[in-house]
Amino acid sequence: MSTRDIHDQIQELYGMELSAEMVSKITDRILPEIKEWQAGPLDPVYPFVFMDCIHYKVREDGRILSRAAYIVLGITADGHKDILSITVGANETSRFWHGMRQNIFGTALD
Repeated sequence: MSTRDIHDQIQELYGMELSAEMVSKITDRILPEIKEWQAGPLDPVYPFVFMDCIHYKVREDGRILSRAAYIVLGITADGHKDILSITVGANETSRFWHGMRQNIFGTALD
């Protein structure tokens, strides 16, 4: 998503005017934290793993489209919640979830 896209979304959703330069400054400031989170270690065992999907609508090229945000949440043995994955897809399908299991756990769980 470009800074212009983010600017347009904020304008459309919240009615706030935020310059592309300000969006760029904000994203530059939080990107190191995001990269640190992405590179962080995972626990070797998650006793509970929750997989869910949130459906939402987006406007793209003048059309309203459905999207799905796939979320995988792991609960550690001491009860801490770790977001293991957030992935955006076109819609929710069993094939996508099967691929997510393989990506997260490294092997098929048949």
